Amino acid sequence: MKKPQFKDWIIEEDDNYIFINKPPYVSSLDERNSGDGTSILRLAKEYFPEAQLAHRLDKETSGILAIAKNPEAYRHLSILFETRKIAKEYHAVVNGIQDLEGIRVYLPILPLSNGTVKIDKTKGKEAETIFFTLQAFKNATLVRCLPVTGRMHQIRIHLASAGAPIVSDVQYGGKHLYLSTFKRKFNLKKDTEELPLIQRVALHANSLIFNDINDIERKITAPYPKDFQVLVKKLEEYSS
Repeated sequence: MKKPQFKDWIIEEDDNYIFINKPPYVSSLDERNSGDGTSILRLAKEYFPEAQLAHRLDKETSGILAIAKNPEAYRHLSILFETRKIAKEYHAVVNGIQDLEGIRVYLPILPLSNGTVKIDKTKGKEAETIFFTLQAFKNATLVRCLPVTGRMHQIRIHLASAGAPIVSDVQYGGKHLYLSTFKRKFNLKKDTEELPLIQRVALHANSLIFNDINDIERKITAPYPKDFQVLVKKLEEYSS
């Protein structure tokens, strides 16, 4: 299998930062039980030895990831994330037709020992996300997600709590989407099993807006990867 080419993922680079469009299925940090040892941090350090990840994305989540090239840039971004002075925008495809115009979910999140989270109003840490419907399809919706806080699996559990679980997010009640549910006269080749339109959690980190180390406002946007693009295209095609 061809080793991923880190430089192909770069959207923008300057003296302080590298911004990449992280593909799905690559971990941000090294995983203890991962066989191949490929992580964004490892690949970034091969490309630029001083590289440090300023934040992280779930393994299945694609999209914008900021990498600092020196300690000052790292400290600057870390403080922005900590003090919530960085605007993060994610896009998700959720099950069902959802009207989430300006819906604000404010529910505390508790991480569990099995690597998942739950809503816990007594022991959970405060978490807040704002949602907007971008486009409704026949039985799915493209949603804009603005996380105010940065808890683990926050968008996923908050959408599930709002009755709009993310497509293919089986962990939090999401269901797979199949072409046969939209396409009339859908014929599958004999002895083959139909695959979902997207096989991972349909979540993409779309953009970051922040003031950089020189106090210049930056907006970096990551285009949809192929699987997410195909999903949205098929939904548009069969919902019109």
